[in-house]
Order: sequence, then structure tokens, then C-alpha cells
Amino acid sequence: MDRDPSNLPNLAGGKPAASGDFLLSRRRRLCLPYLGEERGSLLDFGCGNGAQTLHFADLFQRVEGLDVQPEFLATFQKEIVHRDLAGRVFPIPYDGARFPQHTGTFDCATTFTVLEHVPDDRLALAEIHRVLKPGGVIIVSVPNKWWLFETHGADLPLLPWNRVPLVSWWPKRLHDRYARARIYRLREIVALVKEAGFTVEDTFRLTAPMDVARPPALRDWLRRTIFKGDRTGVPFLATENFVIARKPRS
Repeated sequence: MDRDPSNLPNLAGGKPAASGDFLLSRRRRLCLPYLGEERGSLLDFGCGNGAQTLHFADLFQRVEGLDVQPEFLATFQKEIVHRDLAGRVFPIPYDGARFPQHTGTFDCATTFTVLEHVPDDRLALAEIHRVLKPGGVIIVSVPNKWWLFETHGADLPLLPWNRVPLVSWWPKRLHDRYARARIYRLREIVALVKEAGFTVEDTFRLTAPMDVARPPALRDWLRRTIFKGDRTGVPFLATENFVIARKPRS
């Protein structure tokens, strides 16, 4: 499984979700059963503007969001103040390599569609493993290779429109040459999580939220019919692969 950053010449940063996006509340709902009873501290790696992180703020005593983009963290900080969460929720700058937190700090870590953007996804998972307490839970989501569109776009020659269908289905080396982010088969992200030292407890595919479908009546119809439910067993109806895993206690 080739993860050489040099094979990703167009690797780009992610775009944060908006606070009201349907996808954010769906992720919270799906993650709740896996959070366990130890909810002292949460790390959200790649928190962006904090829109997703704040959906978990009421569930933990302390929440830290980690991101490389200062402007996203500034937006996050403003929302923390607005919601009177200062002293409990913290946006933390990240240099793109080693996490600033101490080993064995967190009870839980989340990272939603972030690993595809980092220079080294293996290093990021290793750092999450390091900062989790023994027995701590990690919840990872990454883009699903078999979704019909490359969700992050691709810089293709002679094609100004970057959402060309089925680019995500191309062979990995060809995809990574043009795409703006990595993409994963479910078995690939499972293998990476295991390689980082975690024990995988569950996996599933997230049904496409269709939040960009227009008009709203079409979007709602799609959600009621073809894209019904939170999870799907049909790979090409899913935008994200989820993995839930635990750091062994010994």
C-alpha cells in the first residue's frame, strides 16, 4: 500500500464544514455508541473551524482541536467564546508533524476526513496512538474510493471542471497524480489503523449525505429513497469509510 507523499503532487488542505451541515449531526449520532464511559478528554485532529468538534463538546470535560490553519482556529476560538466554552474547549495550533500534547493524554480521539490531506497519514495515526490513554478510542473517517465522484476534486489536464465522475475509481498511482487528496478502500484504512497499533472494533460506510444536491426538494427525495439511512452496505452509495478502534491497555 503506497503512501509516499511524493506521489501526491496536488495534495491540498481541506475545507471545513459549515456549522449547520447535516453531516455533522449525523456523525455525532453515529459516534455516540462508541465513545464509551471514559469521557474526560477528547482530541479532534484536523478540527478546522471547530464546527464538527463543537458537536462533541457537551460530551467531554475537556476538548482540544488540533489544526494547521491559523484562520480556522481563529474562527473556532470566536465560537468558543460565543458559546461560553472557554476553559473547556481549546483550539491548538499544529505544525504538521508531531502533536504538541503529552503521551497518554486523551480518552478519545476523532479525525473526520483529515488523513487524506496530511503529508504522512501513518505518522498522524501514530501520533494519535501516542497521545491516547491505554484503552482509549479512536474514530476515523476517510473518503471512500468507490463513491462516484472525487469529493476533493482533481487537477486534470484540459478539463477545467475538477469533479469528473469516477476519477476516484482510477488505479491509485494515476488517481494520486491528479487528485487533491488521498482516497481509501475500507480495507486500506483498516490496515493503516491496525499498523498504528490499534485494535479495530467496528467499521462501516457512511451513506452520502447529498448536502450539495439542489434544489432542496431533490436533496430531500434522495435522502428518503436512494440514500436512505446513515449506513450503507453498497460501496458506491457511500462518501466516507469509518473505523472505530481502541488502543490496547497493555
